[in-house]
Amino acid sequence: MRVVLWVVVNAVALAAATRLLDGITLTAADRDDRVLALVVVAVIFGVVNAVVRPVVKLLTLPLILLTLGLLVFVINALMLLLTSWVAGQVGVGFHVAGFWTALAGALVITVATWILELLLPSRR
Repeated sequence: MRVVLWVVVNAVALAAATRLLDGITLTAADRDDRVLALVVVAVIFGVVNAVVRPVVKLLTLPLILLTLGLLVFVINALMLLLTSWVAGQVGVGFHVAGFWTALAGALVITVATWILELLLPSRR
């Protein structure tokens, strides 16, 4: 149940990013296809964040400390770009236009996820 909730939260956060930023696009024929594409992208985004992100953060830990954590925003943007690339390889119509758009998108997704997690009941 927790995984399903996590995918839904990621999908809503990604939907917010596609609505707020012109450089992040999700192409789908109708609303049902759009929801399905958002769920697929949310799963890809979750797998990228669960597998690749910890390795990148570990390898860049000295730089993260040197930049007082600001490098984490860059890592989040790179994970969003990687998600866009994987989605393109799979055939899902999700695209991020460039690094600065990815950085803004990562900020939107972080804030949206934070707000959604505040609104949802805790695990305890």
